[in-house]
Amino acid sequence: MTSTTTRRHRKAKSGSVTIRSSNNRLQLVFTHGEKRHFVSLGLSNTPLNRKTAQDKAFEVQRDIEYGEFDPTYQKYKIRSHEPTSGSLGKVAKSGSKLLTLWERYVEYLTPNASPKTINGTYNPVTSHIGRCKTDGLVNPLKFRQELLKATTQSQARRTLMQLSAACNWGIQHKLVASNPFQGMYLALDPTKPLPPVAYSVEERDRIIEAFEAHQGKGMTYQHYAPFVKFLFWTGCRPCEAIGLRWGSVADDCSKVHFHESIVEVSGKKERREETKTSVRRWFTCPVRLQELLLSIKPDECQPEDLVFRAPKGGIISEKNFHQRAWSTVTTTLELNEKERATMTPYNCRDTFITLQALAGHSSTTIARWVGNSSKVIEERYLDRLKMDKLRPTDV
Repeated sequence: MTSTTTRRHRKAKSGSVTIRSSNNRLQLVFTHGEKRHFVSLGLSNTPLNRKTAQDKAFEVQRDIEYGEFDPTYQKYKIRSHEPTSGSLGKVAKSGSKLLTLWERYVEYLTPNASPKTINGTYNPVTSHIGRCKTDGLVNPLKFRQELLKATTQSQARRTLMQLSAACNWGIQHKLVASNPFQGMYLALDPTKPLPPVAYSVEERDRIIEAFEAHQGKGMTYQHYAPFVKFLFWTGCRPCEAIGLRWGSVADDCSKVHFHESIVEVSGKKERREETKTSVRRWFTCPVRLQELLLSIKPDECQPEDLVFRAPKGGIISEKNFHQRAWSTVTTTLELNEKERATMTPYNCRDTFITLQALAGHSSTTIARWVGNSSKVIEERYLDRLKMDKLRPTDV
């Protein structure tokens, strides 16, 4: 006899990934390669965990569509860090109850967080809590005062925002009864990001030509010319170019698949199996970019080989490239600063976006090329371009 569950699964489209609860534990269920797959996530069936499961289902679905499915399931496993319910007072017998809650929250998030997020977002909050003598769960207002004395207003705002999220998580898992930080960060002004600064076409081409011709004393930066061209011509993030492998480039170099990167965390290079915004995208290469990739592609290369390497064959260090090659070349051209901003390799991305917008491409199209949202393109780039062209009317 066919069960209701079996009939429901048979209705699912082949290759589509569904979420099932079995004995209150979440599973991903799908058909691939004429085989039925059941991937246990090790998570209980809660609203928060179902969202995590849905994200993992999307990842499996993408991998199937791109031919990158991992049949061992190791890529899709989630180490369970679900807390047992109970008062924090029992756990935090010594030290700060807030610190105990925060550490358990970070432990819960860590399996799905990138090394850069852990190092750049979570660790600073841990440090800021340690600088305050007052336990924030006992006296949140006094804790806020100490926090503002211990760090900048922008860092304090980000810390309070993270602590509010931790408390909401704690309420859900019955670790705390309330959130004393709810909305507290809103009283502090956020740090406004610097407006994007782009090079003109002429300035961009001067930088490229300078890299191609560079001959320094004991050090030449000609090696980086293809890397710089790639940054300017794709608008990708430097970490995405550094982590690009030949397996992510079409055989005829007509397309590039951006789906991973290499970031530096505490001096160590870490490969991240996704982009900064978790948006995997295909980039169709213009003729000159296709010709560039074909010209540097080795006759024999493995899919895991990096497209761009450091002069001695290792992984490019984004920090060293910026401080040495980039700064040397752009300073010589008097293009290291523009509009009172110090220009970095990331400004290659600003340049691509700006030039494509000036060429008439829509924010939606540009966003798909660079792996961003159309809202960000509109607010940070197009609005500024419109204002630069507008003039007040004489009245």
